[in-house]
Amino acid sequence: MRAEDVIAVLDALDGAGVRFWIGGGWGVVALAGRQTREHRDLDLAVQAEDLPACLAVLSDLGYVAETDWLPVRIELAAAGARWVDVHPVRFTEGGRGRQAGLGGTHFDYPPGSFTSGSIAGRRVNCLSAEQQRQFRTGYDPRPQDIHDLAELDAVQRGFHGQDGSC
Repeated sequence: MRAEDVIAVLDALDGAGVRFWIGGGWGVVALAGRQTREHRDLDLAVQAEDLPACLAVLSDLGYVAETDWLPVRIELAAAGARWVDVHPVRFTEGGRGRQAGLGGTHFDYPPGSFTSGSIAGRRVNCLSAEQQRQFRTGYDPRPQDIHDLAELDAVQRGFHGQDGSC
């Protein structure tokens, strides 16, 4: 998925008032402020209440559900090798997020899990370096995970704050 495809999705979601944060490989790009590898898809943590609006926007952009594991996640594809992987997250009043997982498990998003970065010069909301690192545990890392973890190391070494923000 190309940066201009990512920006088109983000602009459309912003226009519809959808609240989201970028994770995965593009989330690492956002924190690093530069792209160092190709990415198959765009991973988005979306406020669960905004999921219907998010899916409508993606449909308008030509995306069709390929893998529907809701309420855990839904992956959509469009012509031109464009993929978006949407993860609905429910928030408490204290700002803690929770995403359903398979088999009754869940993923936590502590309040410090959210920050901002940039993709192709556009300011974006994204998951913190620590949260993205957490999501790359519990399985044998793939080559792209090893690359992203090294990028996260570099990002975290470059910051003096503890939140991982850019």
